[in-house]
Amino acid sequence: MDINQLSSQIIGSAIEVHKELGPGLLESAYEECLCLELCIRGIVLERQRPLPVKYKDRQLECGYRLDIVVENKIILELKSCENIEPIHKAQLLTYLKLSGMHLGLLLNFNVPVMRDGIIRMVHKL
Repeated sequence: MDINQLSSQIIGSAIEVHKELGPGLLESAYEECLCLELCIRGIVLERQRPLPVKYKDRQLECGYRLDIVVENKIILELKSCENIEPIHKAQLLTYLKLSGMHLGLLLNFNVPVMRDGIIRMVHKL
C-alpha cells in the first residue's frame, strides 16, 4: 500500500472511531480504539514509540514518545482538545524531523465532525 492509500485508511479509521465514540473523551481512549480499528484493517502499527533527541551528534533519551507510528511511514499525533494550536503543529513537524519520516497526521477527536479535526503535515528532508 502506498503512503497515500495508507493515509486514506488511517483517516477512514479515525472517522469510524469518531462515529462510534463522538467527542469529549480522553486522548487515551481514542488511541486505544484507533489502534484496534487499524489492526482490524490489517495495518501494522507501533504505539508510544520512544523518540530520542539528537543533539550535537549525541542521542539523548528525553522521554518523548510518538503516539502511533503506522507501517514505519506515518506518525499519528492524537489530540482531544478544544482547538488545535500552532504549538501542536510545531510538535508534529519536530517529531517528523527527529524521526526522519515525511508524513504525519494530527488527529483532534474533540470536534463535532472528524474531518474538521484532521491536519495532514509533510516534512521535506
